[in-house]
Amino acid sequence: MGVALRDIIIEYKKPIAWEGLAGIAAVDAHNALYQFLSIIRQPDGTPLMDSHGRITSHLSGILFRTLNFLEMGIRSVYVFDGEPPHFKQGTIETRRGQRIAAKERWQEALEKGEIGEAYKHARSSARVDAAVIDSSWQLLHLLGVPSVQAPSEGEAQAAFMAQIGDVQYSVSQDYDSLLFGSPVLARNLTVSGKRKVRGRTISINPERIILKEVLNGLSITREQLVEIALLVGTDFNEGVHGIGAKTALKIVKRREFGATLEKELPDFDPVPIMNFFLQPPVNTDYKLSWTPPDREGIRRMLCDQYEFSPERIDSALDKLATTSGQKTLDRWF
Repeated sequence: MGVALRDIIIEYKKPIAWEGLAGIAAVDAHNALYQFLSIIRQPDGTPLMDSHGRITSHLSGILFRTLNFLEMGIRSVYVFDGEPPHFKQGTIETRRGQRIAAKERWQEALEKGEIGEAYKHARSSARVDAAVIDSSWQLLHLLGVPSVQAPSEGEAQAAFMAQIGDVQYSVSQDYDSLLFGSPVLARNLTVSGKRKVRGRTISINPERIILKEVLNGLSITREQLVEIALLVGTDFNEGVHGIGAKTALKIVKRREFGATLEKELPDFDPVPIMNFFLQPPVNTDYKLSWTPPDREGIRRMLCDQYEFSPERIDSALDKLATTSGQKTLDRWF
């Protein structure tokens, strides 16, 4: 879900052409997988599955987004979540309950023949489980795309990798990446260029947010940006009821963060969460190496194991060998 900072960040979200995104990108894997599982579905909300009932929506998403990125000059690194901090447990339990409720509403809508409602609720029932993560690692390996295991939050790991220059930017829909210190955040990097919002399909374009521009424009420090987030509410705390991003910005700039928390949330200690955003646990023992995709391995996994159409997979992989204005595979290795 992330933190609701849009109201104070909106003017710093700048459209950017795909050509401007060429380089190495650290992708928040959990965020991307949730998107794939939510969006890549049948009209009635049923996810893509093989004959054994195993969900394959995420595999389709990884394949086509990765190939699309390569064609656009983007080399991706998928960063996976590790152990969540203890203060995220409440959010995890809440989301689990929301998924269960959404699944029940999905089934009710199907029974009533309300296909549009069914699709909407089905999206909210998406779940990233161990099977999804394991198969994602396997496919990324076959694609020759490196993966990094974070000790805790994937966004924090991606931000660290951007800070030290191993990647040019991080990719996520959530603004938490900025709280973790990512110098550059890219959003809306969808393959289709479209997204469903409240039942409508809208066109979206890639956008870039530069942390330094946000901080300079708002005349605040990164620490104060985290204070704003804590007042609004994050994945780690509920925030103060009735305080949105604009009000929180005013409070922080008046140096009233501590006083506001003391008055509104006297039992809440912000220090552990503040420290987690500013100095999160990260993995420094990783290696980024891209290798040519294992075409036969990909076909065995997707076609033989998960029953993808061989023609569709071959067509997707053949796109990497075209020379009509697109980068060929050899240019990358």
